[in-house]
Amino acid sequence: MNQAECFQNAGWTAGNRLQIIAGPCVIEGEDVAMEVAEGVAEVCAALDLPLIFKGSYRKANRSRLDSFTGIGDEKALEILAKVGERSSLPTTTDIHAAEEAAMAAGYVDVLQIPAFLCRQTDLLIAASQTGKVVNIKKGQFLSPEAMQHAVVKVQESGNSRVWLTERGTMLGYQDIVLDMRSFPVMARMAPVIADITHSLQQPNQSSGVTGGRPELIATIGKAAVAAGANGVFIETHPRPGEALSDSANMLPLDQLKDLLTQLKRVHAAVQVD
Repeated sequence: MNQAECFQNAGWTAGNRLQIIAGPCVIEGEDVAMEVAEGVAEVCAALDLPLIFKGSYRKANRSRLDSFTGIGDEKALEILAKVGERSSLPTTTDIHAAEEAAMAAGYVDVLQIPAFLCRQTDLLIAASQTGKVVNIKKGQFLSPEAMQHAVVKVQESGNSRVWLTERGTMLGYQDIVLDMRSFPVMARMAPVIADITHSLQQPNQSSGVTGGRPELIATIGKAAVAAGANGVFIETHPRPGEALSDSANMLPLDQLKDLLTQLKRVHAAVQVD
């Protein structure tokens, strides 16, 4: 089976185009979600890039007890569904426990497995059984080769529609690095997305608020696409300083078009006929 057939079986509809997954870190409310969706949709339409809108309906992995976690599961999921209906965009969100899989699948098109949970067998099985595309983020503690086991868990549970996302590997206590070797390794298993905003996080700060290096988003993005990433995952917000989660490493929405223009050019330059 060639790569095109493998990607088709995996539910990959972007073809040879660079797949974009973009949106706010978390659903803060309908107004912000719609503002971001309209902005990213306009940019991707102008550049002829396929887009999936993302937004977490709840943030389960927080450093501090007082960190924002969400506006309520059902309310946030309903906003995600409304974004999809109004914009005709596919949507994605992350799930955190097996019992959440069927619930979230009723609202979105792609289920994302958080990096810290990529080894949770019951979660992967439940996601697989929804029949939705399952996008698994590589654990910050795993080698790219180890992700074959997560892929097989989904496939052997009856679902070939599985993707992988590289979001960096922990380096020391408060930094993450993106290993470009991951992309050709994991591309042998499934379509591979580069998470170019979380890969620049600086977690475990003494303040309990994650830091980041957003000035390097374009650098990391171009390198990942050149290394063979089939798509990019970007958290973006019209006013990152006001964002209720991950404000330190999100891309300002008004910078998205310039970034994606650069990434599209790199992607075109490295395509093999």
